[in-house]
Amino acid sequence: MKKFVFLYYGKVKPGDIAEADMKKVMDNWMTWFGSIKDKLVDGGNPFATGGKSVTKKGVETISPDMWPAKGYTIINAEDIDEAVKIAKRCPALDDDPEGAVRVYEALPM
Repeated sequence: MKKFVFLYYGKVKPGDIAEADMKKVMDNWMTWFGSIKDKLVDGGNPFATGGKSVTKKGVETISPDMWPAKGYTIINAEDIDEAVKIAKRCPALDDDPEGAVRVYEALPM
């Protein structure tokens, strides 16, 4: 098995979701996690806004127009094709009309 990191992108933040809808959103995530429990390494967490980009040139706040990452999950899969198949069912794609899941293989060190 290989390890893959899902990074979530989109414009909808947790604070944008009405309290009445939040239970359904969380239920969708828990159902998805349950469906991949044999692959799940780390369910991850959402990210706070206002992350920082650090380069040799300096430090810059990652603004909403820079398409910041919203959170992550780590899974095990046979290959990237299987990881992509799992990512296609991710609730992040339903929660946000502009949502995206970027899939990266984490190489062993």
